[in-house]
Formats: sequence, structure tokens, C-alpha cells
Amino acid sequence: MEKMKCGFFKFTGCAGCQMEILRAEDTLPQLLELIEINYWPMVTTKDWEEDLDVAFVEGSVSTPREIREIKEIRERSKFLVALGDCAVAGCIPSIRNFMTQREAEKAVYPNPAWVESIGLRGISEYVDVDISLPGCPPHRNTILEAVKGAALKRRPYLRHHSVCVECKLKDNGCLLTEEKRPCMGPVTNAGCGAICPTLNRVCEGCYGPMSAPNAESMAQILVEAGLTEDDVRRKFRKYAGWTPEYRREAM
Repeated sequence: MEKMKCGFFKFTGCAGCQMEILRAEDTLPQLLELIEINYWPMVTTKDWEEDLDVAFVEGSVSTPREIREIKEIRERSKFLVALGDCAVAGCIPSIRNFMTQREAEKAVYPNPAWVESIGLRGISEYVDVDISLPGCPPHRNTILEAVKGAALKRRPYLRHHSVCVECKLKDNGCLLTEEKRPCMGPVTNAGCGAICPTLNRVCEGCYGPMSAPNAESMAQILVEAGLTEDDVRRKFRKYAGWTPEYRREAM
């Protein structure tokens, strides 16, 4: 089978999603039987020359230059993957969208005149995305599933139910209903394996919204669990506040 030509790109983000791929060292040899890495600045100095079968993009768009770059990547790639929450919807950096551009620049830069910055957006704001892999970062098995799906020309199996389902599969007690702790599991997309609740920590929502979450009801439940309205807003803003599903509760 001819290898897929793949590229890995980083915009505004921390590079943690790419590190998650590198953590898959036990499966990388088999993975490299399926793909040919044509561009990946984190691991190679090779320039991007050929068009790609699959482009993985980490990070959100926050500058005019990145708008131009994501459009070029889309034009030169058959298949585009939003890799992680920043690329999907902005993630933690998107918290700055809840202040004005002027306020954000003054808070960060000694001379805002040097800055060409815009509000944080996921890459789907500017181009069509074929697959979105939520998570901060996405679990490496999810990333490998996307690669295998592209190689086999089939849709990858991605979870769209809530973290609560994963908790039930692990026989975890419910931190929200049994202990009245402010867990975001009911409205958060699965895929992490319920790692935080399994370690007796509430879900913070790092996989973004599940399919059709009832965010309004969740906000009320969080208030009943003891959070203030400001606390609730911060909960919804933290990872996915700029998504349509969470924005009303995050404002």
C-alpha cells in the first residue's frame, strides 16, 4: 500500500497535542509503515514541498498570517484534521475572547503597536475541516484511530457521548450526584477514559462539549453544587467557552 503523505502544523497552542503523538513510541514504527512524514518542524528540518494526503493542524488561529497559512494548508491537503481543542474551538487561549482586543493587548504586550493579533478561533472558522479530534490533548489512541481511518479510507470511530458513560464503564461513583462536587462530566465529550474522576478529581471539561449538551441545566446544577455564577462562567469558559454549545453560559 502506498504511504500517505502527512504533515503536522502548529498555530497558537502549546505543542502538547504533537507531544501526545510522540508519546506513542511503542506504535510509531507500525505507524510509519502507513504514513510518510513530509513536514513536521518539531521532529525534522525538512521543508514542506509536496501536497499532502493528510494535514494535522494543532493550535488556534490568532493572527492574519495564520489565516493565510490555514487556507494554504487546506488547499494543498486532501484531508484536514483539527488536532486538539485549540484547533477545534480555541481551548484555554480563547478565554481572551471574553475581553476586548485592546484589553488583551494591553495586558500582555509592552507595546501593542507591534502586535498583529485577532480574536482566537478554531480553524473551522476559516476552512472546511474533515475530522475534529477534541481533547487537551486528544488521547493518543484517538489520534492513531484518525490515522488508521484515513489510511483505510473510512471514518474513524470517535466518541460523542459524555464522560459520564466512561465513568459508568469504570464503576466510578458519581462525584456530582453523590458528593455534590462541580464535575463537568455530564456535558463533556468522552475520549479521555474518565481519567480525572477515576483519580477522584472532578472533570474540568478539557474535551469540549459532547453532542447536544444541556449546558443551561448543567449551569444550574453547578450552582446547586455550591458555585457562584462567576464560578460557573469560568467553568464554561475554561476549555470551550467560544463554542456555540457553551457560549451562552460562558458570557
